[in-house]
Amino acid sequence: MTANNTLAAWLQTASGQYLLTREQALIDRGVADVFGFHAVQLGLPEHDLLRASRIPLRVVAGNDGRSQVRTAMDELPFDSNSMDLALLPHVLEFNEHPHQILREVERILMPEGQVIITGFNPRSLWGLRRKLGPKGEYPWCGKYISLPRMKDWLALLGLEVAGGRFACYAPPVAHPEWLNRMSFMEPAGDRWWAVCGGVYFLQAIKRVRGVHPLKPQWTGTLVGNLLPVRPKLNGDISPRTESDPQ
Repeated sequence: MTANNTLAAWLQTASGQYLLTREQALIDRGVADVFGFHAVQLGLPEHDLLRASRIPLRVVAGNDGRSQVRTAMDELPFDSNSMDLALLPHVLEFNEHPHQILREVERILMPEGQVIITGFNPRSLWGLRRKLGPKGEYPWCGKYISLPRMKDWLALLGLEVAGGRFACYAPPVAHPEWLNRMSFMEPAGDRWWAVCGGVYFLQAIKRVRGVHPLKPQWTGTLVGNLLPVRPKLNGDISPRTESDPQ
């Protein structure tokens, strides 16, 4: 069997495809209602994970030669407050400086911009496999970050968690036939042991203190000024308003 020396190679296996299918469904739903002009996906250039995004300008950045923008994850070459959406698919657990990556993501996000993170859950059957089995190959060589710790990191950076889900409740078996037999564990896991999914999906919003969206004061005068002027026609008996000449 060929060694899985990259995450992309492992995603081609049966268990990798099982995980990718469920994560893609979560990402598709998560990005559907995020609007703006610029979005960045960090890593996994082989997969268009932002395919469901309505944001017109999307780029894949990372240290892989197939990325559109070649960069170190912890030194992103984007202007501050320039991105409306950032996607981090299993970036943090396979990097030596995960907190610095989050700092960079917070820097490049616009106020009210959003970040989506997927990560392996150490408190799951997948986490147990990593703890007890060999760790030489992907995805077991990563340093899994627990969900409470991830939330703490986000809170420290002013990134407010807006939603999240768990997925992949079946054990990480290699044979597709066994994965099919265990498909019943997905709906059962959502209902009975939701926090024990093999991966978690988090969506957070960059909150900037003192920045509030401007809302117009909907007074009668303002509404009247916004309404189109309707010319009077012969026989028009519409009531006169206070602004009409006497």
